[in-house]
Amino acid sequence: MKKINFTEIAGFQSGQATDTENGTGVTIILSPAGATAGVDVRGGGPATRETDLLDPKNMVQKINAVTLSGGSAFGLEASSGVMQYCREKGYGFGLKEFVVPIVCQASLFDLGCGSSLAYPTREMGYQACLDSENNHVKSGNYGAGTGASVGKALGFDKAMKTGQGTCAFEIDNLQVGAIVAVNACGDVFEPNSTNRLAGIYDPATNSEINTEEAILALASSAINSTSENTTIACIITNADLDQAQMTKLAGMAQDALARTIRPVHTPNDGDTVFTMTSNQVKAPLDVVALMVIRALENAIIDAVVSAQDAYGLPCSNTVLANRQK
Repeated sequence: MKKINFTEIAGFQSGQATDTENGTGVTIILSPAGATAGVDVRGGGPATRETDLLDPKNMVQKINAVTLSGGSAFGLEASSGVMQYCREKGYGFGLKEFVVPIVCQASLFDLGCGSSLAYPTREMGYQACLDSENNHVKSGNYGAGTGASVGKALGFDKAMKTGQGTCAFEIDNLQVGAIVAVNACGDVFEPNSTNRLAGIYDPATNSEINTEEAILALASSAINSTSENTTIACIITNADLDQAQMTKLAGMAQDALARTIRPVHTPNDGDTVFTMTSNQVKAPLDVVALMVIRALENAIIDAVVSAQDAYGLPCSNTVLANRQK
């Protein structure tokens, strides 16, 4: 496989709006021509929009955008701005006299970072669409990853800063890419490895604590901060797959979360993966899925290692430097 830029995949345009001061943001993945799509929701506490529409038995077979945002359920407002942009451009489900843009969304909980009253607004959703005209997304503390963090099981004061990440691959003409905002309850590891990159960190003692072990040790007491989570992602590809296959692909992509985040898919996470395709290249689903899993694994790592210290939280690079002292 050859590594490429996420934005090299034709038929899509991506951008973001970032509110650094308040610790929240929104990322948009647009398909002007419409994309066959699927979704898989594994977390027990999702904040989502239009996911039922992606059931293959339902009428609409193509969507125009996926919105990833902070703000928990409040952040779902951002898609109203995406709807406005798409309507102005004429993107949507065509009816006799007008179009209805099909915009799906998942939001993560970032209200613990920056201002607890701030969330991505309609205006930020529209601004992210304008930014997508440049088709450029940033890794780290940007877009949906602006207020993302991990390691909150023992309280926000022991969390670490994460963010947004991307990765894409191609084999011949087949391309796949992943964009993700990592805001998990669990620790983040390199795939299939014990090398931990982020999780619970006690700055007072410069010690790192395994989240799974911490949860088990405190099983008899409430751990309120485990509710401030959710990892959300979108996969884009040019593989020629139908909606049922794209739904299956979204489910298979969740393997990437299981290989890098521990624990994952908890009752208090809203882990959601969308898939979108431009249907340009014939390819076996198994091959596409393997590429997608690799891309999403690497995007998760990118989201962690590209993050910077913010909102009183250290990033992975800072903790690594402290570990080596």
